[in-house]
Amino acid sequence: MGHLDHATFGWLTPALSYVMACIGAALGLRCTVRALGSTGRSRRNWLLTAASAIGTGIWTMHFVAMLGFSVSGTDIRYDVPLTILSLLVAVVVVSAGVFAVGYSRDRNRALLLGGLTTGLGVASMHYLGMAAVRLHGDVRYDPMLVALSVVIAVVAATAALWAALNIRSPVAVTAASLVMGAAVSSMHYTGMFAVSVRVTPSGSPLPGATAMQFIFPLAVGLGSYLFLTSAFVALSPTAGEREASASAQQPVTGAAR
Repeated sequence: MGHLDHATFGWLTPALSYVMACIGAALGLRCTVRALGSTGRSRRNWLLTAASAIGTGIWTMHFVAMLGFSVSGTDIRYDVPLTILSLLVAVVVVSAGVFAVGYSRDRNRALLLGGLTTGLGVASMHYLGMAAVRLHGDVRYDPMLVALSVVIAVVAATAALWAALNIRSPVAVTAASLVMGAAVSSMHYTGMFAVSVRVTPSGSPLPGATAMQFIFPLAVGLGSYLFLTSAFVALSPTAGEREASASAQQPVTGAAR
C-alpha cells in the first residue's frame, strides 16, 4: 500500500483551500441576496453569478487541496478533460440549486430539492475529480466514508441555500461563509480519507498533466476570478442604495423644472 500524504506542503494547501471555499461561499451568498431583491434579467444575472462563484469556489478548494496530495512510490498526473468536466459539473449543479431557490414559490420544497441536488452534484464533482487522477496503482474507497462525505455535501449545500434565503446582513453572511467553508473542506477531506492506493511500481510514463502544469495555473485563474467578482459585487450598489439614490434625485429634478 502506498502512503498517502494529504498535506505535502504542510498547512499551506489545507488553509488556502479553506480560504477559497469561504470566498466562493461568501460571494455566492451575497449574489443570491442581491438576486432575491431583484426581478427579471437582473435576478437571472445575479443567480448566474452566485452559481458560478459557489461552483468555482468548491472546485478551486478541491484542487488547491489536491496540490498537497501525494502517494509514496508513484507520480501523480491528472486527466485534463475529466478535470475540466468536474468544474462544469460543479457549476451546473450549483446553478440548478440556486435557480430552484431563486424562482420557486414554495421555498421549503425548493430548499430540500435544491440542497439534495446541489449536494449530490458537489459529491459528484469531488469523485469525478478523483477519477481524473492517474498514478501507478489501484485506487480504492472505503464505502462508509464515501457515504459520509456525500451526507456532509448534502447538508452543507442545504445549509448554504438556507443561508441564502434567510441571511441578509454582511456580518451574518461572513459568519455563514466561514461555516460553509469548513463544511466543504470537511466533505473533501472525508472523501480523501476514504482513499487507499495499492501501488504497482512501473517505469512507464503516466498520461495526463502534472498538478503544476495544469491544476495550479487553472486554480490561480479561477481564484483571480473570485477576487475580481468579489470586488465588483462589493462596489455594485444594492437595490436599497439605488432606490435611495433615485429618491434623492427626485426633488432636484422637480426643482429644475
